[in-house]
Amino acid sequence: MISVLTVLGAVVVGALLVLGAVQVATGWAPRRVRDDAPRPRLSGAATLVHGVGLAVFLFLGPLGSAVPRQPAIPLLGLAAGNIVGAGLRRLARRPPRAALPPTTSS
Repeated sequence: MISVLTVLGAVVVGALLVLGAVQVATGWAPRRVRDDAPRPRLSGAATLVHGVGLAVFLFLGPLGSAVPRQPAIPLLGLAAGNIVGAGLRRLARRPPRAALPPTTSS
């Protein structure tokens, strides 16, 4: 029998992955994210990485059907997803480069 937590985890992870894929493919972002990140595609990649890290943790760890032999693997997946995702999110929030004036040749 599928528990409520498994369904809730699948819905949350699915929403993260769909939102990240839409951001990467189209450049569209929700208003709150759009205001914070001038690079929505990179922000979408960060969302994808966060979603994958959360999925690794949830479905290999507490919601997994079998007890893993290596309990550190789900935690490492979550940590790696969060660290890489936070780094990408930081890069997505950097201000855009200033445009250089055109050079004139004489």
